[in-house]
Amino acid sequence: MAMRQPAAGSAYAKEAAEAQRSGFSAFFTAEQWRSIEALMTERRVEEGSFLFWEGEPADKLYFILSGKVKLRKSTEDGKEFILSILQEGDLTGGPEAGRQSVYGFSAEAAREARIGVIAWKELEALLLSSGELAVRWMNGMALQQRIAESKFRDLLLYGKPGALASTLIRLSNSYGRLRPNGLEIGLRLTNAELAEFIGTTRESVNRMLASMKDEGIVSVKGGLITIADLPALRRLCGCPSCPACPKEVCRI
Repeated sequence: MAMRQPAAGSAYAKEAAEAQRSGFSAFFTAEQWRSIEALMTERRVEEGSFLFWEGEPADKLYFILSGKVKLRKSTEDGKEFILSILQEGDLTGGPEAGRQSVYGFSAEAAREARIGVIAWKELEALLLSSGELAVRWMNGMALQQRIAESKFRDLLLYGKPGALASTLIRLSNSYGRLRPNGLEIGLRLTNAELAEFIGTTRESVNRMLASMKDEGIVSVKGGLITIADLPALRRLCGCPSCPACPKEVCRI
């Protein structure tokens, strides 16, 4: 069923609707985003189900309307990485540079999700019809590329402890909640899942987290990690102070 956006009844309603948009959709005006929404077909995905698999033809894009989606990457030696955990407002999929290609990763629903599916050919026609919309789309994709590059930088330059520290900082920027004892990451992840973010073993993550807890950098209660010493985490991964690395980039 195609998406439909209710007409705004007043200028205030229009401004309120625009203010509620986040993530990728925030790059566009309300009118531009309605034209993109009109291309979407809503799809409900159960937890554990896949939107697409690595190696399938990349002819669709997927916009997260609600829920959470994990992006997974497999290596030739059988290892799996979690590239990202997308949430409401995020976009994934689509061909590279507008060419026919295959998906370079798989997308799995981490929770029940509502997805807006867009056929690339229909989107391409819309982008060709509006130069301003195409530029805004390009800006949104450039931000996604910058996020990916910053993750690879942390993985390559600062070793496993730095990569874990970077992952925790990004998780706190995406899902953090301020608590009396620090910044709580409001997303339960097992140590095995944390290991998949940085390409190491669960045992290595166990040891690194234990060391961080001993040093008072983090605490863990009820399966939730709380960051008690954010500057210490930043030192581990050579993280620059904001606004040099804004939260729009420093996210999971």
